[in-house]
Amino acid sequence: MRSPYGSEFNEGNTMINIEIKAMIKAKTAACGRRITLNELAKATGISRMTLSRMINKKNYSTVTNHLDKLCQFFECELHELIKYVPENQLSTNLSGAV
Repeated sequence: MRSPYGSEFNEGNTMINIEIKAMIKAKTAACGRRITLNELAKATGISRMTLSRMINKKNYSTVTNHLDKLCQFFECELHELIKYVPENQLSTNLSGAV
């Protein structure tokens, strides 16, 4: 897909990742106890299925309300929850190179 600015976008590859697993790991370390997906679902009101999709489906599109609830739960800023991966790094990551 070509943008009005002339650069091409690859629709098949996501460039935005929601870092829920990393945030759960950090909160688990900070709390000194295991944080489960069920606990996250209950605390945020986001269904476990939706959270699972956000974690496992790399091109999952979500609503800002969910991002707000996750930031509240993790007590973080949006930039800590969302990771932008430039397209040139996507092709490197997809090919298996590091």
